[in-house]
Amino acid sequence: MTAQAQAVTELKVESYTDVVGPEVPMLGPVADGGVLIATTANGCWGPMITPEMKSGHEVTQPVAVAGAQVGDAVALTIRRVVVRSKATASGTDTGIPVRCHGDPYVAAVCPSCGKKNPPSYVKGTGLQAIRCKECDAEVLPFNVPNGYTMVFDEGRAIGLTVNKAVAERIALNSEDYSGLPPASQQHSVLVLALADLVGVLTRVRPMIGNIGTLPAVTMPSSHNAGDFGQFLVDAPHDLGLPQAMLGQRTDGHMDVDSVGEGTVVICPVKVPGAGIYVGDVHAMQGDGEVAGHTTDVAAEVVLQVSLIKGLDIDGPMLLPRKEDLPPLARPYSKDELAKGSQLAQALGVELQGTVVPVQVVGSGADLTAAVSNGIERLAKVAGTSTEEIRNRITITGGIEIGRLPGVVQVTALLPLARIDQLGLGEIYRRQYGL
Repeated sequence: MTAQAQAVTELKVESYTDVVGPEVPMLGPVADGGVLIATTANGCWGPMITPEMKSGHEVTQPVAVAGAQVGDAVALTIRRVVVRSKATASGTDTGIPVRCHGDPYVAAVCPSCGKKNPPSYVKGTGLQAIRCKECDAEVLPFNVPNGYTMVFDEGRAIGLTVNKAVAERIALNSEDYSGLPPASQQHSVLVLALADLVGVLTRVRPMIGNIGTLPAVTMPSSHNAGDFGQFLVDAPHDLGLPQAMLGQRTDGHMDVDSVGEGTVVICPVKVPGAGIYVGDVHAMQGDGEVAGHTTDVAAEVVLQVSLIKGLDIDGPMLLPRKEDLPPLARPYSKDELAKGSQLAQALGVELQGTVVPVQVVGSGADLTAAVSNGIERLAKVAGTSTEEIRNRITITGGIEIGRLPGVVQVTALLPLARIDQLGLGEIYRRQYGL
């Protein structure tokens, strides 16, 4: 991208990166109001078993937004998420210390020849299949204590975990089943033929685990959050950072299960042009992602982009679908408003007026730190004290866990008048039918 490039109203993205930051080249720019059509590569496990990659994620190459400057924000309305994979695999993990330099997600090392982030290839199936191109040693930097392979029905409505025989057949045809796009650099996790969990049926509910804008410091795309980012602090590899630099993150890797079709994600702009990227789409995920990983899939994601000038936020704001909001934070019905008005009149109390559900993402080293971060961010949006926000969350919202160990959603009903002051009224009215 050059400064003279003409803004486009629609842009297809089919190129990828593992590292994000101000030095990563951007596509575009896309115009305010434009549309991005992104073909995403599979998220965690593929990059995790590909030691030459320096991140646990492979995300789309970032896209500049015309006119976006530091201190602005970008609203991404998720129009469509379509699962392209026929099957996926996942499980719990433990790192193998002799096959990495501090962080198995970022700094894999061949235990035989000592090559850092060694180029690799696939030889057969199973945990022994990932081999160093230099010396043919096993270089998979993770063990999988409990894993599974899952196949989807043709309509991508349900998934079923399969036995070892089926997993082996899929492993031998992983290219077809994975749906990996041509420009992706990762190995398919399907080659591991995982089958510890068999015969489990689940619903497909696609969500996006990593979506946002470039951080102001270079980091692995999987570590762009307050919890995973802790692994970078004074790390021995090339992408290590001092603690103070984690404040430059944008929390794109949030793993919030409601971030799917119909949700709006408002992202901070911390580098000129914003740099929108997306990846780590999951077929489904329960709150907390307690296994550490879930069903990574290739997908088509369609985003509509809106530039919000001067909205200086530190991390993402979310406008989930009504049904995905905490019960206490859902917009009031006409009947509820009528009862509230009647009660207020009887008691001589003036109602605050129209309120809307405002949700922010908080992240930190653990859940306590993440909640504190989220409360501070919501207080800044509301223009009030953290003490008031704690009360509002308790009686008109809630705290939800996006991902362990430290990503949460913090939600409360706030006056629409305040949201109008921030220039967000139109977005909230449209999302919640006000």
